[in-house]
Amino acid sequence: MSLIDTRDLYKIYKLGDVEVRALNGVSISIEPGEFVAVMGPSGSGKSTFMNILGCLDKPTSGKYILDGIDVTATNLSKLAEVRNRKIGFVFQGFNLIKRTTAVENVELPMIYNHTPAKERRKKALEALEAVGLAQRAFHLPNQLSGGQQQRVAIARSLVCDAPIIFADEPTGNLDTKMSIEVMDLFTRLNKEMGKTIILITHEPDIAEYASRLIKFKDGQKVSDEVQK
Repeated sequence: MSLIDTRDLYKIYKLGDVEVRALNGVSISIEPGEFVAVMGPSGSGKSTFMNILGCLDKPTSGKYILDGIDVTATNLSKLAEVRNRKIGFVFQGFNLIKRTTAVENVELPMIYNHTPAKERRKKALEALEAVGLAQRAFHLPNQLSGGQQQRVAIARSLVCDAPIIFADEPTGNLDTKMSIEVMDLFTRLNKEMGKTIILITHEPDIAEYASRLIKFKDGQKVSDEVQK
């Protein structure tokens, strides 16, 4: 069974009398353990698609099955629970809380699912060790480089043991050296931990890290190919 299965997804926005089709009948299946890059120009629908896959939005019509759960038929409170258990997020802007330490930032998703404090700290420290930042656990974000901040964000995406990591332009704020370090880490999480990685990027060299490339244009999937 596919981990992610979308069937004929449409997302339509109304701007006055005008209909904008952000997604126009998208059907995609992603298997457990895949590393998929999604590319497309601005306005292609890739971000809308990402938001729906990440359970941050719902389609206007069509069906989305996430690990056997029909997301399109799930209410908002249940959707938040599914998102917390199934998906970790990594964003371009890191999204760290400035006045809290790295380990406290990593603990945050576990607060929402009521993990006891002692267990939270243990899991957060283990996640930081997994991304090579155990020695920076009690540093604030402004005491970390951009690459280190993104690794804290990746550690945060791991702590609930979600099978999927969505990475939205994760190297957009990083220089070349730090970008390579972060992408090497995603590759290791995919190969060694079996995480399913879905990467949104506009950079072809970053997309090359993925084993599958999906391209969007005008709200539709225009290509879907294995890279290596």
